Amino acid sequence: MKKPIRTPLSAEQLADAKRLTEIYKARVRESKARGDAHPLNQAEVGERCEWKSPQSTVSQYMTGKVALNLEALVKLSKALDFEPYEVSPTLAAGIRRANPGQSTLNQSIAAANTPFPEGDDVEAIDDKYAFIPQYDAKAAAGLGSENPYVEIRTTLAFKRDWLRVKGASPQNLIVIYADGESMWPTINDHDVLLIDRSKVEPTHKQIYVLVSADKGAIVKRLIQTATGSWIIRSDNTDNDEYPDQILSRCEFNEHRILGRVIWRGGDL
Repeated sequence: MKKPIRTPLSAEQLADAKRLTEIYKARVRESKARGDAHPLNQAEVGERCEWKSPQSTVSQYMTGKVALNLEALVKLSKALDFEPYEVSPTLAAGIRRANPGQSTLNQSIAAANTPFPEGDDVEAIDDKYAFIPQYDAKAAAGLGSENPYVEIRTTLAFKRDWLRVKGASPQNLIVIYADGESMWPTINDHDVLLIDRSKVEPTHKQIYVLVSADKGAIVKRLIQTATGSWIIRSDNTDNDEYPDQILSRCEFNEHRILGRVIWRGGDL
């Protein structure tokens, strides 16, 4: 299979990388000022994030060779002690790290720009936030992903008021991951996607996760033609690599819409 062309990072993504680098350098200076026996380095940061290639992965995010995604941003925010919006205002639009002291929420993220209630007031937390299951399944922003075994990794916490504004009910929502670069710059490789499974009727220009027998799960934009047929389109403008797929009504029926993408670290 031909390897996808890696699209250069946008100015916004490069700015994220620069802010991450500045925070990392500040933490290194603090480590040296404390007289730590082993001053902070990239390898240690990557190990805190539990990455297989710790130093290389951190370096690629800081140098702008790879765009930050939401999962990496949250891991780095914990490893380097910063709020996600300090590095990427776009990815973190409405995201805050959970308070490490809240044992029941250690692996959760709150959306809609409101911090968690102080302490371990579970009733107050449940009243304000809906915890959406986060699956390890992937939807390909490319050729297609098969997900024969799917497990829940953890949950993401979304503010109930924000979900009501979006017209979304928690019981209809799931979180999965994007895989590939065909939807860049709207969706990046490894981005977290919030899917509304109640939105299964195609709407012109909206982004959906579709499932078919031959391609598995894909995330694409649907375009309706004047004749009523549908086009499965990638946002990436490399048309040679990611051409439109024009479907007849019969062919479109062979694709099952899993749901509409309503969030990927920010509103779509």
